[in-house]
Amino acid sequence: IDASMFGEIPQCELTAVISSNPDAYALKRAEMAGIPSYVVDRELFPSQTVFGFAILDKLRDMDIKLVVLAGFDCELTQPIFKHYGGRIIDVYSSLMPAFSQEGLSGIGIQEAALKAGVRISGATVYFVTEKPNFGPIILQKAVAVRESDTPVTLQRRILEEAENIILPRAVALYCEGKLSVENGRVHIAEPLEDESDRTTK
Repeated sequence: IDASMFGEIPQCELTAVISSNPDAYALKRAEMAGIPSYVVDRELFPSQTVFGFAILDKLRDMDIKLVVLAGFDCELTQPIFKHYGGRIIDVYSSLMPAFSQEGLSGIGIQEAALKAGVRISGATVYFVTEKPNFGPIILQKAVAVRESDTPVTLQRRILEEAENIILPRAVALYCEGKLSVENGRVHIAEPLEDESDRTTK
C-alpha cells in the first residue's frame, strides 16, 4: 500500500485487500488507504476446498490479474493454482531455498537461521506454486545477521530492510511485463537502452 501511494508501482492498481481473519490489521490499513477490503473467514467454511473456491470466486468477480499473498498464510487450493498459476507472488523471510522446508513459518524461520549460525539471511520474492515455500525466485535481498540478534529483532530487520523493498519492486516488474519464467527460472527483461546514453564511435 505504501509503495503504491508513493508511486513505486506505477502500472499497478491495488484493487482489493482480502483477509481470512476479520481482525487483521491489513483490513484497517486498506480502509485508511481507501482500498476496498473483504473478509473470507476460514472458520465459516466446512473444508479447505470450499474455502478455496470462495477465495477464487472473489478474485474472479473482481477480475484480479495478480495475487500478492503478503501475509495471507492459508493454504491455497488446486483450483486457485489452476486459474492463477504464474500470477501469485509471495515473500519469504529467508534466502530461499535456505530454511524454506515445509513446516517452517513465521518466527520459526529466524529461529532456525540463528540456530544454524548463519551470517547472512534475508528475503525472497517468488512465484507461488503448489509446493509450499517453493517456486521460481524473482528477487532476493540479503540482510546481515548480528551477534546480538534474537529471532524477533532479525525478523523485524528482514521485514524493514528486505521484504518491504523487494516485494513492491517485484510487483512493479510484473506489472511492467518484465518477468518471464522458463524452465523454473525467472528472467527479468533488461531496460531498453536510452537513445541519450548511446555514444558515437
